[in-house]
Amino acid sequence: MNTINRTQLLGMNCKQLEDYMLQIGQPRYRGRQIYKWIYQKDISSFYEMSDIPKELRRQLDETAVVSIPRVLKQRVSKDGTRKFLMELEDRKRIETVVIPQGEGRGSRYSLCISTQVGCPISCAFCATGSSGYHRNLQSHEMVGQFLSSRRELKKRLKKNDDNIISNVVYMGMGEPFLNYDQVIASVYLLIDPQGINLDQRHITISTSGEVKGIKRLAEEDLQITLAISLHAPNDQLRDQLVPLNRKYPLGQLMEAVEYYLDKTNRRVTFEYIMLDDVNISREHAHELIKMVKPLLANINLIPYNEVETLPFKRPSSNKVWQFYHWLVEGGLNVTIREERGGDIEAACGQLYVKER
Repeated sequence: MNTINRTQLLGMNCKQLEDYMLQIGQPRYRGRQIYKWIYQKDISSFYEMSDIPKELRRQLDETAVVSIPRVLKQRVSKDGTRKFLMELEDRKRIETVVIPQGEGRGSRYSLCISTQVGCPISCAFCATGSSGYHRNLQSHEMVGQFLSSRRELKKRLKKNDDNIISNVVYMGMGEPFLNYDQVIASVYLLIDPQGINLDQRHITISTSGEVKGIKRLAEEDLQITLAISLHAPNDQLRDQLVPLNRKYPLGQLMEAVEYYLDKTNRRVTFEYIMLDDVNISREHAHELIKMVKPLLANINLIPYNEVETLPFKRPSSNKVWQFYHWLVEGGLNVTIREERGGDIEAACGQLYVKER
């Protein structure tokens, strides 16, 4: 379907949809009806909006569009994680992951949202960065990942649970804070009580250390969680692993974290990919303790998910637990992330979309 010159309704909030209805000569309440069809029922076809007059449905079909991304392919892990390959209006493709929060059919899911097509950060260990960067996603394309994933889960699992996705993490493809305005616009749509109504405390944004975005988020008056991909406890190593560190070295990053803590009083999570023989020595543990202990922060250790084309290796279980115990003994609050979806390349750092 040619969507050029059609008005994109996905991404509009309730007031914007009401205003659009007034513009085309319809009563304001039609906007509220359409808002519910889109954000509560995941409907993109105007002909399925049964409480809208047929003439208006026909008019909207010719002049407007609701571009919920299409799922081209789905892979299901043995642990229940699902990876969706989605196609956008311009035929660019992204990957989105849903992760079960428990066992069995009653489980709810966490959704891992992508914020860019590809990623410009090019972290040394990450498959997404090696796929190159193509463009930012619009807020409607991020919310569309939520609606498309929820629709797909309900259909595949034959469940009519509107809350089947209970958590959202902006940890998919891309650096969220290099697309700050669109990411935050999508957050406000996700938490709108008239629509999707997701609890904002169940939303996490993960950044590789984009300092300006951290400071802007501190001013938002949101109760979402900030996660920072740290991966190294000193500038020399982090310069190699996370190239953004050359622009915002650890001193600037920690200053931004302190600013965020002062403004929000919300605990920050530092994510730390564990690379064998690279960043998990006793000395690295000491440096990490010294840096993080003064802060209100969690450390989330992530044993590396290997990528065929990259040289890094996953440490043994013994090395993982040794590093964990060093940090705990140093007084840090530490968890080890349980790997989900590694067998379908849906785990952290494994998302990658080949250009056709």
